[in-house]
Amino acid sequence: MAGRNVRNTRIASRAVRAAAAAACATLVLAACGSTKDSVSSGGGGTGKVGVILPLLTSPFWQSYNDYVPKMAKSEGVDALKTVNSNSDPSQQITDINNQLNQGVKGLVVAPLDSAAIAAGLDQAERKGVPVVAVDVAPEKGKVAMVVRANNVAYGEKACEYLGKQIPSGKVVQIMGDLASVNGRERSEAFRTCVQKNYPKLKVLEIPAKWESDTAASKLDTLLNANPDIKGIYMQAGGVYLAPTLQTLKSKGMLKKAGQAGHIAIVSNDGIPQEFDAIRKGEIDATVSQPADAYAKYGMYYIKAAMQGKTFKTGPTDHDSEIVKLPSGILEDQLPAPLVTKDNVDDPKLWGNTVK
Repeated sequence: MAGRNVRNTRIASRAVRAAAAAACATLVLAACGSTKDSVSSGGGGTGKVGVILPLLTSPFWQSYNDYVPKMAKSEGVDALKTVNSNSDPSQQITDINNQLNQGVKGLVVAPLDSAAIAAGLDQAERKGVPVVAVDVAPEKGKVAMVVRANNVAYGEKACEYLGKQIPSGKVVQIMGDLASVNGRERSEAFRTCVQKNYPKLKVLEIPAKWESDTAASKLDTLLNANPDIKGIYMQAGGVYLAPTLQTLKSKGMLKKAGQAGHIAIVSNDGIPQEFDAIRKGEIDATVSQPADAYAKYGMYYIKAAMQGKTFKTGPTDHDSEIVKLPSGILEDQLPAPLVTKDNVDDPKLWGNTVK
């Protein structure tokens, strides 16, 4: 009986060990599955990163495109060659899906349409791929961070500058695409600031959708009916500068700063062409949108997101502030200084570093 009990005990012991081994194997498989999941949700900080541009017809986005590989290298990010969505929101969703199908572990996207981009963000979330949005904040969808400057401040800075230059009269704002939160915020901020602080100014508006041809044709029509325009606010110098100056020139209305009949012009972007126009007196000011910092911190945050890092609101170590948008998304609001003839030659401005 005692021998049988010992034998039974040994058999039971072997069964326990076998069960434990099986359980351990199960745990190992589960751990492997967990590791795989963490890789698909960001690659543990490694893996290919897709970078999707909204367009390449603007000198601003051309500069951003040039900065991307440089900043990716400096931040230790393995970025694929950039993809250009050619101003087509539906194409941008296709581009996102194509990148996801290539197995990217992170995405840096500059959304064309703040609402439409949600479809692409949903696809990325389903695949566990983190996304950083650059320049434009989505209305909904999951992103690790929005890298952007304060676009309300863009409109307000343009308003304040023109308001101080022009006592009364008509001013035009050539707006961006109102499907983009950038276009809406700049437009509303400029309009509200003028109404509140400079009631003697009358705002005329041109919805131009970030399209140079649209800006040119609509400005031409508006100037025919309103030849007494005193000021212009261009929401994107990258696409509106050349057509605006050409339209004014064709009508004999392009007068240099200080000359009688000069139309005060404020822009947004901070591209070298705007700086040259300021030096020539053709335009008066621009808000420098940081193309270099957009690329740098786009890469910085996607790497952090792939490593599973999270962030909180408050000041950063790079002279910006992380804020929470009404949607609940976090946004790093990078500094965007006003550039005039007084500081246009500042070597720290990215527009003065482009070769």
